[in-house]
Amino acid sequence: MTHEEKRAWIRLVVAVLGYSAYVVLIVGRAGGRPLPDVPYASALLWTVGAAILASIVAETGMAVVNPGASRAKDVRDREIGRLGDHVGQSFVVIGAVAAMLMAVADWDRFWIANTIYLCFVLSAIFGGITKVIAYRGSFPQW
Repeated sequence: MTHEEKRAWIRLVVAVLGYSAYVVLIVGRAGGRPLPDVPYASALLWTVGAAILASIVAETGMAVVNPGASRAKDVRDREIGRLGDHVGQSFVVIGAVAAMLMAVADWDRFWIANTIYLCFVLSAIFGGITKVIAYRGSFPQW
């Protein structure tokens, strides 16, 4: 498994775990009341920050264990990274358009913020899945 594939796995797992923790926190705080009434901002910011920190720590730990691998990046790694980034970026665009339409329609800030967060997470998940599939399968050379 290449260094870049390990990074894709780390980011994929961290995205899923971080968002899962956020959903559990928010649903737990709801206690039967409507979700827009739940205080969500601190939970959202803390889970995003914790996910970023966890990813940095895991990737740094991986680089410490295998220091030479982090510098070895070939054409295939760059192409797979580019493909995964393109797939992931599509969800960022979808989230931005959805949030813009929600704001124009005067939706509650809870739904707008959570749509953006969900689309960031989907971007990381689908971008990571694309990279892992490309590493595990045969990636075409054009």
